[in-house]
Amino acid sequence: MINDSDRNDSVFPTFFPRRKKEKNREERDKYRILPIGIVSEQYHNTCPVPVVEMAAKEPTVVESIDDGIPEPEIEPGASSETMLVTTDSFDEYEQEMSNSIDPDRQMKESTTSTISEIQDIAQDTPPTTTPAGPRKPEKTLSLDDSEMEDATQRLSQSSLDGDPLRCKTWLAQRKHIFILSQAGKPIYSRYSSEDKLVTVMGVMQALVSFVQAGSDMIRSVHAGDTNFVFVVKGPLILVAVSKTLESVPQLTLQLTYVYNQIISVLTQSQLNRVYDQRRNFDLRRLLSGSERLIDHLLNFMDREPAFFLGAIKCLPLLPSMRSSITQTIIQTCAKIKNLVFAILLANNQLVTLVRMNKFFLHPMDLHIIQNLVESSESLKTAESWTPICLPKFDSNGYMHGHVSYLAEDCQACLLLLTVDRDVFFVLSEAKQKIVEKLRRTNCLEAINESMNRPTIKTADIGLPEMRHVLYKCKSTAQFWSPGLQPPYTTDEEIERLLGLYQCLHQRLHSPSRPLKLIFQQLDKETMLAWVRRERTHFSRKAKKLLFNQNVNLLQVASGFELYVTFEPLVTKPDAIEAVSKLLKWIKKEEERLFILNSPTF
Repeated sequence: MINDSDRNDSVFPTFFPRRKKEKNREERDKYRILPIGIVSEQYHNTCPVPVVEMAAKEPTVVESIDDGIPEPEIEPGASSETMLVTTDSFDEYEQEMSNSIDPDRQMKESTTSTISEIQDIAQDTPPTTTPAGPRKPEKTLSLDDSEMEDATQRLSQSSLDGDPLRCKTWLAQRKHIFILSQAGKPIYSRYSSEDKLVTVMGVMQALVSFVQAGSDMIRSVHAGDTNFVFVVKGPLILVAVSKTLESVPQLTLQLTYVYNQIISVLTQSQLNRVYDQRRNFDLRRLLSGSERLIDHLLNFMDREPAFFLGAIKCLPLLPSMRSSITQTIIQTCAKIKNLVFAILLANNQLVTLVRMNKFFLHPMDLHIIQNLVESSESLKTAESWTPICLPKFDSNGYMHGHVSYLAEDCQACLLLLTVDRDVFFVLSEAKQKIVEKLRRTNCLEAINESMNRPTIKTADIGLPEMRHVLYKCKSTAQFWSPGLQPPYTTDEEIERLLGLYQCLHQRLHSPSRPLKLIFQQLDKETMLAWVRRERTHFSRKAKKLLFNQNVNLLQVASGFELYVTFEPLVTKPDAIEAVSKLLKWIKKEEERLFILNSPTF
């Protein structure tokens, strides 16, 4: 370990004293492995031994060095203001598990409509409570003919004309996603026609029903290196069959994203109403053309760390230029009634976000918006007026979005989200004014320059021994990462790197034995993961109360997460020294890499 006296300028000024080794360390480290079997809620609640649901074994044992962790003086990207709901992805997992145990809880928590509250505020009337029962029918999301084309070619169009279970190509896929109704009606399959998998989905439905009959809820089934993960949400059953390194909580989170993608098209109230009226309803009739969104979302999650981090990446910009863009949007849109969010995206990164006072955007909702923008090429050719439900903001109502790209010479996408369905032309005029002002102040040129600039590499900041890094600031729900460099240039290597990060993420956040710092030397690289936790624990009810009262969300979550990939022969002292330099550099550039304020209309 590095001596503090040898490094006076380090961001690690002090060391915690070493903890005494526990006598029963070997016993403490033993895991209860379930090679084949059902992991259910009841088992988790009654088993005295911590259950670790690992998707795959790693080549070496992770060495925890949290008995000598240096504490940093700086926290790059931290801010007393935030525009996003700050949360950990594992908080979402715990919430989903709680809702699966008590389905009525989700219904009780969704009785108050946020959209109705905004409309009532605009009319200066007291907020109304929306009953959990039937609602007035909402206009569903309609897609034009060009958007009906799938973004990805499904295997069923070529090699899966026969039985998928006899197709080697289908069986070789590393992760399948299935969606079916509680009645066993097929809705979606990632790599084949769901009609050809009626028998398979029938078995899945029977398994879920069998466990439910015992007043329990199935979580996962483990068979060798394959994980079967189940999420039951209202009338739908979502299943992931995976041979990847992803853990059960991470797969559960992905299934939750898929469910939220469906809700973004239909709304929770409409979905429940349809199945209340007809339990055997074929949901594909309402989702026709939206399979493209689910396909793209699944591919998006396979290559993007933002989902398991629960964070957003910002487009690097000079703070003065970002401020100018933000002020232009505020000045133009401040008097537009019922405008809730103005979001500017470029290269799948956030340029700025302006919100109505009192209301925040959840990273999960912003990811759904990003997926809509990235998967819809037709948005680049014309202005679009799109109803979209943001499940975390209000799962029972639509917001209406004016979606357009700024200009032909600036491919940044502007979304103006409102609760008023009759202001398309007002928002269209506002968008034109925004573009004119941005062009006069050279902001369009600055956005283009940032979009086209080569992504910075770790070698560019004086860290040649560092290959890649993920840094998440928990207080703002934002993250930063440099560009990928060799050997992570092929799809296989990128997938492998993301899998390593996911394994580290799982171990840092393991409910049974969370770690603070991990140093792992593998054959091809050395990995380091570090989480700095400064968290005040509140109940779910207390968190909601604090959020509704606009209490500083830093009371709920702060600190940072760091995941670093080094050359395979790097030593522990050199790795910690490199991390020290990295944190200093991020701190120096934080105003360019992160959005440190929370602008409102």
